[in-house]
Formats: sequence, structure tokens, C-alpha cells
Amino acid sequence: MPKAKLTPGFVRSAGCPSGRPKVDFFDTQQRGLMLEVRASGGKTFYQRYTDSHGRERQFKIGPADVITLEQARRHARTVFAHAVLGDDPQARRRELRATPTLNEFVRERYLPHVKSYKRSWQTDETVLRIHILPVLGALAVDEVTNEAIAEIMRTMRADGYASGTTNRVLILIRFLFNLGRKWKIPGMSQNPTLGLSTAPDVHRDRFLTSEETQRLLVAIAADENRTAAQAITLLLLTGARRNEITQARWDYVNFDKRALLVPLSKSGKPRTIALNEQALDLLRAVPRIAGNPYVFPSEVTGRPCASLYFPWDRIRQRAGLYSVRLHDLRHSFASFLVNQGISLYVVQGLLGHSHARTTQRYAHLAQQTLLDAAQVVGTIVGGTSHALEHGATSLTDAPDLSAKNHPDLGHTEEAPPSA
Repeated sequence: MPKAKLTPGFVRSAGCPSGRPKVDFFDTQQRGLMLEVRASGGKTFYQRYTDSHGRERQFKIGPADVITLEQARRHARTVFAHAVLGDDPQARRRELRATPTLNEFVRERYLPHVKSYKRSWQTDETVLRIHILPVLGALAVDEVTNEAIAEIMRTMRADGYASGTTNRVLILIRFLFNLGRKWKIPGMSQNPTLGLSTAPDVHRDRFLTSEETQRLLVAIAADENRTAAQAITLLLLTGARRNEITQARWDYVNFDKRALLVPLSKSGKPRTIALNEQALDLLRAVPRIAGNPYVFPSEVTGRPCASLYFPWDRIRQRAGLYSVRLHDLRHSFASFLVNQGISLYVVQGLLGHSHARTTQRYAHLAQQTLLDAAQVVGTIVGGTSHALEHGATSLTDAPDLSAKNHPDLGHTEEAPPSA
């Protein structure tokens, strides 16, 4: 291997001996710096070094017709210094080349992974496609910054997106990078969401009043899509989730036990929906289609409706309930129960909530029921006190507190037998 004092003039004039594909000239002034001269006339600077395992490596600095000798020297010194400190420059270059873009990571690793186990993977795909990838997808994963993610969330808030939607974006990006780190994907050793926090969720609690419920039922009865109208009525009667009703099959319905089976609920476990008499009557009135297992199949496809949005939108506008969402029927079902004094524990069971804290959003309704009940006693006691202050000489002269005159006090329930 020939040695030479590399100068700008030598670099320009150096040539490859006849009959050889290339020749390497090692610099006599800087250890490991090398000029490769090829028979084709091409020339490239390299830096040779020994890695931490004692193996000789060669790092390509760049073509001699693009960078100057002085630039090559400076870069070569940096490469050699990293090698001496135990950091393999060639390994770092391989890592950079292997670093995927966020688009590539999502397409090749993330979506195939979540499709194998996550029922709501389509929601992830939608959030990625609409909110995340248009902004960050073309970046290498190690180029995704905290500031870029924060800017996405700021833009979404300015566009009027609810905190639940912006939180989902942040949580999904955090999950992507946690998986990448677990899988040791190059460029994903750090999570760029670090330091960003989700906004407080704002629950949109919209409950139908009795008068609104009547208007809604009239609008449902008048709708031309009878299949959708019956499904929407059953949502109101049971407090079920949309898919639990639209995906219902006849073999899930047990008329004797007054129950509708949901084989796989939102919690990932089976659950049973209790059917009241009105729900049973509605189901008995639904016509069965020969050979079709679904209770509410589409008249066009014969399959369950992917969404009830269009018939629901038509019905709510006819009823003048423009701000009411289909999911608000579930909230209204819960409010009807709580306002009638049904315990939150029972409501939790009827709604199929896995955790009591989910049902706690209706606790303020229970408080109002307690206050109304307490007011019954307050009215009676207040009336008695007023009578005594205005001339009654004994309780016998005070108003009658018997159950006959005050049915609220007279109503009792028989104590359950002891366990």
C-alpha cells in the first residue's frame, strides 16, 4: 500500500497504475487518512480505524471532486477520535441508514402488529392518516421532535378539536415510540413525547328530558327507515352501545331470560344486556329475514349497518334535537335510572361498565335525587313546626303524618332475607 504526502496538487494529479482497478494512497501526515484512486478516474477519501473489537474498519468520507482535502482531514480526525473513544463511526452510519421514516415504521411494523390483537386498530389508522402522518410521516423517526408534536396539538385545538381527540394523538405517538424502543428500531431510542401532557378530558353530558324524549319517539315513529328506527329505539330502551345493537344476531336474543348477549364487549369480555318488556315487544315485532342471522340488517347489503349516522341525523333534526348525539341516548338511559333513585352500582351493571369510576359521571344526578327525597321530609317537618308555632297545642292538632296523607313516607320495601 503506497504512502504519500497528500496535498491538493497530489490529489488532482494522482492516477491509477495500468492494469489495476484501483490504488490506495495513505497520507504520511495524518494517521489512517486514505485517498482511493480508481482506474475510471474517480477518487474518494476514506479514514481507516480499528473498532472496539480490534477489527479494521474503513469509513467513507466523500468524493475528492466534491470535498476539499482540508474538509476531508477535519472529518477524518472526527471519525478517528470517535473510534479511539470506542464509538464505532461505521456502526453509527449503518444505524442512520437503517432508521425508517415514520411512514415506513407505521406501514411496515406498527399497523401489522396492532391488527393482530387490537380491535380498535382502525381508529388508530384513522388518527394516523388524518392528523399525524401528513405532518410527521416523511421525517425519519429520529427527526420527530417534541416541538413538532406540540405544534400538531396546538393546531388541532385552534381548529376546534376536543381535548379527547388531541389527547388520542399524543397517546398514540407515545405508544408508537415506546414500541419502537422496545423493538430496538434504529432512531427510536428516545421518546419525543417526553414532557408533553394530555389535556383534561371534558365529558359532554347531554341528557334528554321527558319532553325531548317524547319528541324523539314521534320522530322515530315517522322515519321511513324502519330498520334504523327500531335499532335507535332499542338503544334508548337498553342504554346499549351502538355496535352492540347493530351487530346483534337472533341467536344472541334470549326471550325467556329477557337478555341480549354481547359476545365481545368494549371491555373485551362477554356481557348481557337486560331487556325490559318494551324492548322485548320491539324485538318480537322486528321481521326476520330468512337465512339472515342479524336482527337489524341493512336493506341494501343484508349486513349490519356500519353507522346509523344518516338516519339518526334525519330523526334528530325532525325532532329539533340538533345537538344530541346517538351516544347521548346511552347517557339518557342512565339519567332516567339515576333520577328514579336506582343506585350507581345497578346502573354500572346495566351499562356494562368495567370500572365504577366510569359510572361516577352520573353521581351528580344521584345527588339531586337524594336532595329531592330529603326535601319531602323537610316539607313535612316544616309544616308541622309552622302549625305548632301558630296555635296547635299538641301533635294531635298538627297535620296528619300518616302514610295515607303522605304516600312518600308510607312507601316501604320489605327487608330482604338474611344471607
